[in-house]
Amino acid sequence: MQSMLNRISNLFWLWTILGTAWAWSFPSHFTWFITDRVLGTDIKLISLGLGVIMLGMGLTLSVDDFRAVLLRPWVVGLGVAAQFLIMPLLGWAVASLFDLPPMLKLGLILVSCCPGGTASNVICYLARANVALSVMMTMCSTLAAIVLTPLLTKIYASAILDVDAWAMFQSMVTIVLLPVIGGVMLNQLFGKKLDGIKKISPIVSILVIVLIVGGVVGATKANIIAHAGGLLVAIFILHALGFLLGYGAGWVTKLAEGDRRTLSIEVGMQNSGLGSALAKQHFSLLAATPCAISALYHCLIGSFLAAMWRVKPTIDKI
Repeated sequence: MQSMLNRISNLFWLWTILGTAWAWSFPSHFTWFITDRVLGTDIKLISLGLGVIMLGMGLTLSVDDFRAVLLRPWVVGLGVAAQFLIMPLLGWAVASLFDLPPMLKLGLILVSCCPGGTASNVICYLARANVALSVMMTMCSTLAAIVLTPLLTKIYASAILDVDAWAMFQSMVTIVLLPVIGGVMLNQLFGKKLDGIKKISPIVSILVIVLIVGGVVGATKANIIAHAGGLLVAIFILHALGFLLGYGAGWVTKLAEGDRRTLSIEVGMQNSGLGSALAKQHFSLLAATPCAISALYHCLIGSFLAAMWRVKPTIDKI
């Protein structure tokens, strides 16, 4: 059973591609997830879905995991620093180079300011990189993003639109911080009793990500067609350079090969679902379009690198 669940999780890139194709052909099958609310409440399904993903991440973490960061804090710190120095600057530079509508530029910058996505942990596993280090970097960048994502978005996108960093910060606390803390507490209290939930949480996360990406793609199909040339090229350049410069940061600091791969993957892959939710909530659906395309691109590039690197196994322990 567990091996089957692992195989399903490892094919997340395929589910993203299939979900995007499905949403492109039948938009209404997905758009409900980004427009509807939980019955009888004001809670948006997209926000609830992201909260569930973050809760699942929290369930996999313990106090010991946080202690593990202290074993090599400078390596984890390097990964988080690279994430929030390289990608936001790249996002701003690429957005400035392409003649896109302001909202698409804003969405491009926003997704570049998001933390690493949980999908990066799967790619690191497939690439025979340092999975433990990947989990630590994702966890730390996610927590740092509560402050840095709103702040960096405001800094880099202020020329495009007035960004309410405080409102974004409040969303990050609700969508990210509280569910992660809740998951860690539940894990500490109930431990092995939650093993069944922990096993299926990656599948739930993949499902939510596919629903978000498919919903945004389906709802903005006309805009994607209208701006396909510049938009698709811009987002590809953003992620391709992110993977390259992430690896370069590891090479310059003389990390082991497995750690370099991990840094490349962590920097190149963003939490595009979070970007989509923030864009839709604080800006517009159009601004969420680059975030959805970002999810597709980083899955494809990451999977290609994983296939290439897997031929030469290199595993390092944190």
